[in-house]
Amino acid sequence: MAGRVVHFEIHADDPERAAAFYKAVFGWQVRKWEGPVDYWIVTTGPESEHGIDGAILRRMGSEPAADGSVNSFVNTVEVASIEETEKAVPEAGGEQVVARQEFPGVGQVSYFKDTEGNVFGALEPPATE
Repeated sequence: MAGRVVHFEIHADDPERAAAFYKAVFGWQVRKWEGPVDYWIVTTGPESEHGIDGAILRRMGSEPAADGSVNSFVNTVEVASIEETEKAVPEAGGEQVVARQEFPGVGQVSYFKDTEGNVFGALEPPATE
């Protein structure tokens, strides 16, 4: 069995605020789970497309590092336009913490902080001809 990532969890001080952020930036669908804990189910796209889904839950420990350094697992989200993402993140209440970088054969990558202080990446793959 491979060690493939099959689910992610975003820890948040305010799960509803985090849900609004990810809806605004990436158009994700987020719905509150009807179970016994404060857990929000995240659908990042259609099942027919490559990718994974996850959840947002109430943070149970201390906050991530204030300086934006990566101190936990980081999810990277594929985007159509890194430039548009760099505009959408601050408009939704987040901030860019690592400037855009070009990686040959991989694409353009930037790192951001969401409304809960979590760091995540955004990747615009190279154009295919």
